[in-house]
Amino acid sequence: MNFFVNATMPNQKSGIEHAQLKRFELFNNHHEDSRVVLRDWDPVAHINANAAGIPDEQIINMFDYFQEAMAVTPKTLHAEDLDFGVPGTVLVDEPENNRYLVNAQNGQLVARVNYDATADRRVRSTELFDGYNNLFRVDHYDSRGFASLLQWYTPDNKIGTETWVTPEGRTVIETFNKNTMAGEFVKSGWRLIEHDGHVLQFDTIEELTKHFFDRLNDDFWQDEKPNVFVLDRSHLGDWGLLRLRKPAYIAMHLHNSHAGDAQDPMHSILNNHYEFAMNALDEYDAVVSATHKQTHDVNERFQPKTKLFTIPVGVVPDELLNAPRVPVAQREFGKVIAFARIAWEKHLDDLVRAVGIVHKEFPQVTLDLYGYADPTDNYKARTAVEEAIREYNLDGVVTMKGYTTDIDAVENNAMMYGLTSRMEGFNLAIMEAISHGLIAFSYDVNYGPNEIVEDGVNGNVVPYEDYQAMAEAMLKVLRDPELAQQYSTGAYDSSERYSEENVWQAWRVLLDDAERVWPAKLADMPAHAHDAK
Repeated sequence: MNFFVNATMPNQKSGIEHAQLKRFELFNNHHEDSRVVLRDWDPVAHINANAAGIPDEQIINMFDYFQEAMAVTPKTLHAEDLDFGVPGTVLVDEPENNRYLVNAQNGQLVARVNYDATADRRVRSTELFDGYNNLFRVDHYDSRGFASLLQWYTPDNKIGTETWVTPEGRTVIETFNKNTMAGEFVKSGWRLIEHDGHVLQFDTIEELTKHFFDRLNDDFWQDEKPNVFVLDRSHLGDWGLLRLRKPAYIAMHLHNSHAGDAQDPMHSILNNHYEFAMNALDEYDAVVSATHKQTHDVNERFQPKTKLFTIPVGVVPDELLNAPRVPVAQREFGKVIAFARIAWEKHLDDLVRAVGIVHKEFPQVTLDLYGYADPTDNYKARTAVEEAIREYNLDGVVTMKGYTTDIDAVENNAMMYGLTSRMEGFNLAIMEAISHGLIAFSYDVNYGPNEIVEDGVNGNVVPYEDYQAMAEAMLKVLRDPELAQQYSTGAYDSSERYSEENVWQAWRVLLDDAERVWPAKLADMPAHAHDAK
């Protein structure tokens, strides 16, 4: 079995989730069985995963696994369906707060029921009060219609104990929060009650996660071929996967720069998300980078014994490669777009500045930004974009469109794509842009954009953080319709590198390596591990 390990599957996805979904679809199309493994508890994980095209039978969430909730017939639970053990309760709706107050006949507050205003008032959680109006428990409901997480409150209104229960209500996981000697309120341990009543105690969630991985490895064990774990977020499983009780083939996937300063990959401190993994490279069976440049830099800096693979995280589907090409003359002249979170690392205020310079010569030029705003530092990145808009008098020229999935229509209409990131791991958005014939402009940033964008072929790569150079590159194209069409044709042609067949063949090389080394791994397995459960 192939396992793709992540935290959860949010509604607003990062590049890692999009990369996983592309790979998941690719494996399914080639009849190579896989599971998306989600480590974190998430009451709406199944809604989001299903909406993204992952059926329940191909999702394994760690909490679902232990809660015996892998396969649950969903139902919509309403406040009227709940029993609070008090006769004659009355529901008082507070639509402005998306909740009901549950009162006893004497007016005493029994509970508050929080509902999802966008989903037929589905129950999200209940807050339960004692006879003295003290909050003593909050029950969180899975979107499929059952109480999943129960949080028990202390007299000083802190979450003391958290329990996860089966759909039938049996407690299977407990975690305990206590004060340290320094006064810090932290988790002090995890308790797992197995189906047979066997009780296991873990100090950390990492230890519980390792037990979960061991169980998965056992459940899908075959002597003929290994289970393959692709670790997409290294901090979730690097420690546990490298200490499995039985062997498996472990691939660590780099989705971003391994270096803290992506422009100095050979000398700068390590990206903190990859620090453990990069110091344990030779313990993995494989390390996957999305670009040849990053594979080269990892090899040069660390000289690992572990096999290095270059596999693009994006796939351009055959139907898009074969779709009719839209000539530049039929596109909206001067329309620049970008699909990116409005976040510090995307540096979109620089793209606004470049467009501001271009707009002075070509007033038709506009910029649409598609992506949600990162709330970090009180939405600092969005504020920077807004300040750049004011600086260049671009009200009505630059528009923040928010998150969208209607990529085809947007990209078949636009003319140019701009990318001004401080660091990248691949950048699916610019790959999708060239596959739609958009002329691409990017900073010379590691990793991905300076490989996806081929200078003078499908657009231009300009010096890092030089928005004036980007503006000049855009102006050159706008002044020369023949050059614009040449770059657009080059964009369509260059996207062939990311065809389904090409990317699948790259994964096939890794899977073949897993099978090739498997006999030696089996031979090295300790005798006592064969019967371990």
